[in-house]
Amino acid sequence: MSDIWDFFQHFFNPRWIFLYFGNTAFFILLAIVFAETGFFIGFFLPGDSLLFTAGIFGKDLCKNFYNVPFFVIILIVAGVAILGNMQGYWLGYKSGNLLYKKKDSFFFKKKHLILAKLFYNKYKTTALIISRFLPMFRSFAPIVAGAIRIDFKKFMIYNVIGALAWTFSIMLSGHYLNKSFPELKNHLEWIILLIVLITTFPIIFKMRKKKKKKIFI
Repeated sequence: MSDIWDFFQHFFNPRWIFLYFGNTAFFILLAIVFAETGFFIGFFLPGDSLLFTAGIFGKDLCKNFYNVPFFVIILIVAGVAILGNMQGYWLGYKSGNLLYKKKDSFFFKKKHLILAKLFYNKYKTTALIISRFLPMFRSFAPIVAGAIRIDFKKFMIYNVIGALAWTFSIMLSGHYLNKSFPELKNHLEWIILLIVLITTFPIIFKMRKKKKKKIFI
């Protein structure tokens, strides 16, 4: 049992994934990217930090995947992110109303779905681009889009733009920062912590702001 727990603890450490899985790390990356955007249970997966770490280990990824250019690696990841959002849209389209009636569980919190809907109502279809950079909304935005029957063509335009912006910006950041500062690999834990704080701070700030408004009302 302890071995399984140790595995899951390590699983949320992006560096461990790339060092432990070696040649199959790229496929683990693709599976996580798809699950994070394709299913509501994916909101707890380490998407941003994993993409950044993938950028740092970009040379190894290319070597282990038929020596393709790093540009191709990013395009493949972006493609999977697009497919993940399409899966999320389909899930929302088919069972959106049922999800609002679903009871809370370890993997599903109704409040996350409601927050994503409020977020979507505020930013409309551009929410699909913004949400790519916000962990919780990244998982629920496509589901909400499907549930409220957003035009699929319009959905796909913002889906593609969001996926390309997300993957290229984060993976290239890791790639070029590693080129300029090779010692980054020795401080990955702190960098990942910083990424988590940056991506979750807007959500925490927004929620605290709403709570204060309710108190004064």
